Amino acid sequence: MPSLPPDPLDIGGIAGFGRRLRKGDITAASVTEAYLARIEALDPRLGAYQHVSADSALSTARALDGLLAAGTDLGPLMGVPVAVKDIFAVAGMPTTAGSKIDVGDLIGPEGSFVRALRRAGCVILGKAKTVEFALGAVGTSRPRGTPWNPWDNETQRAPGGSSSGPAVAVAAGLAAFAIGSDTGGSVRLPAALCGTFGLKTTVGLWPTDGVFPLAPHLDSIGPLTRSAADAALVFAALTGAPAPVAEPLGGLRLGRPENYFFDNLDAQVESCTAAALGALEEAGVEFVPIDVPEASEREGYFPVALPACLIAGLGRERFLAGRADIDPVVALRGDRGLEVTADAYIRLERRREDLCRIAADRMKDLDGWVSPTAALVAPPVAQFDDPDVGLKLALAITQDTQPGNLFGQCGTSTPIQSYGSDLPVGLQIVCASGHDAKALSIALAVEEVVGIPPGPDLSGFAA
Repeated sequence: MPSLPPDPLDIGGIAGFGRRLRKGDITAASVTEAYLARIEALDPRLGAYQHVSADSALSTARALDGLLAAGTDLGPLMGVPVAVKDIFAVAGMPTTAGSKIDVGDLIGPEGSFVRALRRAGCVILGKAKTVEFALGAVGTSRPRGTPWNPWDNETQRAPGGSSSGPAVAVAAGLAAFAIGSDTGGSVRLPAALCGTFGLKTTVGLWPTDGVFPLAPHLDSIGPLTRSAADAALVFAALTGAPAPVAEPLGGLRLGRPENYFFDNLDAQVESCTAAALGALEEAGVEFVPIDVPEASEREGYFPVALPACLIAGLGRERFLAGRADIDPVVALRGDRGLEVTADAYIRLERRREDLCRIAADRMKDLDGWVSPTAALVAPPVAQFDDPDVGLKLALAITQDTQPGNLFGQCGTSTPIQSYGSDLPVGLQIVCASGHDAKALSIALAVEEVVGIPPGPDLSGFAA
């Protein structure tokens, strides 16, 4: 590989970065320069970024170095370079929402969450790619291009969606962490397929003004990071809450669904999940068999509700006028949204409200539920050229994440491929609505047992 700056977060993650920054061993500007150099060398092939704002990032980093030298410390994220999913408005940067159609009026100006990143002292490197309108779990996109999953240099594999670019950026060391959104798995799935940690927060934890509204009642913001430890720091810095600490494993009770969530798993997913659960059980975790018969209802909800929400947001006229420029898969889903009747949609939403109550009741006396994040390892992108095969793969990929959105839960995905897979595998923990800190505490404890796997071999991607 040609000379490439090492990933600045390889030593100690965000916490280690902060210690070195405050000791004067590094500067925000030097770390930003290192990430920009890595982007220049790797991203022509990986395609994680839609827009890179090098001049703005460097000027911000230098200003932050000046503040720190003058005695102003903005906290644990000060000087940390971040990528933001291209459905978020960021002042001075274009926002495409992965589309050729102008939807700026639906997004508006820079919103509360991005302003919070700035107040925390983050350096925004640029905008990472997204599936068009954030409507797709696989990560493929014809209008703006599909990021290349960095775990296979020879075969382009699905990066997961819709936060495809953020996951690839973090997995390849092109940002310290990235911000995505999750409506049906769009943080957890790319985290699982690209081998990063992902946090799906409770809807409403962070405001979504300045973010493309796919389904506002389901949309939630979440970070993709190298580790649960990094995610805990990000969570604390951006909520003002104390940083979560690892939950004691002794006495931890996790529900293990006996139906649906463990069905039809890839061999690598099945073996890695079994090994990880065995290690956690040895460490003191109690797995409680549970039934979640309502999980399969996600198959009737999402293919109807999300297309209807897309049409409601875009408007029929804009969708029909721009349909020829929309990704073919997204366009077909939008077509279905044109046909959803008001009574059918209202019945779905009333049932969803019932399901949230049912799931909350099933969660009682348990700390959370555990399952694989995705039933598959990242499939080759070429397999999605056949619409029928692509549909089956998409249903399998979303099998275990969509129920959490349907039930109003929060959750995490932890990489566990160290247990025997050449491609990333994720372990999902979901907790009750509002228990985001609890989910992170469990994930921290899981990480202490399963470890943090090494990243992908990037030697074949350098320009």
